[in-house]
Amino acid sequence: MPEGNPTIPQIKPNEKEQGASSTQGEDSILIPKLLNKEGEQSDLAKPKSDWKGKVGSFFGKISSGRSVKILVSLFTLLVIFALAIIIPSISVFKKAKVLYANGLKTKSAIETQDLNVLKGELATTRGSLEELQKSYKVLAWTKFIPFLGAYWRDGNHALTAASHGLDAVDILVETIDPYADIVGFTGGKAEEEGDGAKTAEERIDFLVQTIPSVIPKLDSLAQVTNKVKQEMDQINPNRYPANFRGIVLRENIRRVQELINQGASLISDGKPLIEVAPYLLGIESERTYLVIFQNDKELRPTGGFLTAYSVMSVKEGKFEPVSSNDIYNLDAQYKPDTPAPEPIIKYLEGPYVLNKNLRLRDMNWTPDFAQSMEQFSRAVEEAGIKGIDGIIAVDTHLLVNLLEVLGPVGVPGFGNYSTQIVPECNCPQVIYELELFADVEGPIVWDPLDPTRIIYAPPNYENRKKIIGPLMNSILANAMGQPKEKLPDLFEAVFKSLTEKHVLFYLFDEEAQKAVESFGIAGRIDDYQGDYLHINDANLGGRKSNLYVTQEVDQQIEVEKDGSVVKTVTITYKNPEKFDGWLNSVLPNWVRIYVPKGSELLAFEGVEDKKEPYEEFGKTVFAGFFELRPEGVSKVTFKYKLPFKVDGEYNLFIQKQPGKDAPLYSLTLGKQEEEFFLRTDKELKFRI
Repeated sequence: MPEGNPTIPQIKPNEKEQGASSTQGEDSILIPKLLNKEGEQSDLAKPKSDWKGKVGSFFGKISSGRSVKILVSLFTLLVIFALAIIIPSISVFKKAKVLYANGLKTKSAIETQDLNVLKGELATTRGSLEELQKSYKVLAWTKFIPFLGAYWRDGNHALTAASHGLDAVDILVETIDPYADIVGFTGGKAEEEGDGAKTAEERIDFLVQTIPSVIPKLDSLAQVTNKVKQEMDQINPNRYPANFRGIVLRENIRRVQELINQGASLISDGKPLIEVAPYLLGIESERTYLVIFQNDKELRPTGGFLTAYSVMSVKEGKFEPVSSNDIYNLDAQYKPDTPAPEPIIKYLEGPYVLNKNLRLRDMNWTPDFAQSMEQFSRAVEEAGIKGIDGIIAVDTHLLVNLLEVLGPVGVPGFGNYSTQIVPECNCPQVIYELELFADVEGPIVWDPLDPTRIIYAPPNYENRKKIIGPLMNSILANAMGQPKEKLPDLFEAVFKSLTEKHVLFYLFDEEAQKAVESFGIAGRIDDYQGDYLHINDANLGGRKSNLYVTQEVDQQIEVEKDGSVVKTVTITYKNPEKFDGWLNSVLPNWVRIYVPKGSELLAFEGVEDKKEPYEEFGKTVFAGFFELRPEGVSKVTFKYKLPFKVDGEYNLFIQKQPGKDAPLYSLTLGKQEEEFFLRTDKELKFRI
């Protein structure tokens, strides 16, 4: 390369030694210049400028015309966005207030039970709802915005559900219009036209005869209520705060969802029962039922010890007692041939010391009422009761619920019965009197040479075998003779007794049995896809201590990161009353806990004797024995792991044992808590 080329710097080896250096202001030949396209020195080669200069440079740039336009455009968009939400929201808020006010008036019409006023308020409420829906649709574009869209969709689901709900109420009002006075409403066709009925029996006759006309309307009602349920189920309560400006928000959403689910289930499950009502009430032809009395104060798996029975006929809705007797008398006609369950032999003792075969009176040992009655019905047929169409079990709660409405009822030859609390037992007088009659020790002994002669009968035997029939007859006659204004309260008492499992049905007709099972009054152990719990207690002492015993159930639920679930359940039994040696003494209790099949038992404490886990009804069962003393407390704790994992949602179904009043249940899952009295079977759902 030619020497002296001006574009190539020359490095002389002896330059450093000679002390040669760049003069001030000249660039070092060791650092090449960095030039930009215009030949000027690049910013990378320039000394770093002061930060104030950079800030000034930045503001200088944004002051350019193009940047100002961008900022103005952004600000304008923000203003438009805000106005697009605020202005429609104000309109939505105003119309929501109008709807709320109209809704309160509709609620008031329902509470005052005026059907004519209710019809008018429903029309007004529907109009205000439609206006609100129009305003709300203006905000529909927000559903595409992350986070904000979820709340718009929830509101839309709620409004759609409200619209379907009004449709359902319209159908319901149309359906009950002819029977308005029966369900406690004034107005309606019956009042306007004047039906002439004065007594409960006359109005019930009309209801029974017109049942077929109600059935077609139930299909429409079921379809609409199901739409309401589907819309509300899509709302996630956990998206909302527990409280907002003093309003309980999250819990109220859950309560509304729960009520809607219950209503939808009631209608869909009740339809089959209405369809078979003509069969059950003897409209097609006369029916005969065996009515058994379960003493819930001596609790047994299906509701109570089988104390007495009555054969009753029903024709065109009218019940008539045919005969009644003591269960020991019936048991004396039965020859035991089936081995008794081990707990009965071990703890009940009595007749099982000599003969270990199951007595007829103890055949409700299986918690599933249908399975118990399948065995019991064969036994009573062997004992001489034939030609029945089914079995109906009732307990003391039904009597108390009816007497609360009727007031004191006289039974010829036996006296008066009421719900007045008496000091002898600190319980309703009717309960005290029935326990006196039921206080019979030992079986009836018949002469083997003369089947018509009794060798031995316990005290009160003659009165005991007669009381059930006359008492039922007096209550029925009194109820039918009431003025028709009492009908709503009577229907409520019966409905409460049915839903709380104080009346159970086992019917021989297949369709009729399916109908009572659908409505939940057959005492079945149900299948469920999710967590399940049923606590079943059996008094194996012959005393009536369950009159005083209360029960509390606490569930602590832990969901691990992998979705596995561990539960700790504590059952607390309390008997606050003193020992009296008659009604209240030591309670020998056999407890069975039914949980999902395959659950792994980790701990079981508080029982004196326990059985290895086993399977029944597609469930895993933990069982054990303990004693509860008067003025005492017993705690049974069991810890177990569910056989499946949960993801996103935890569902639990709790089934109540028939005969129990209302045990207190509490549940904790993370920060979510529930507390309630278990009066009916209950389903719970939690987001996790």
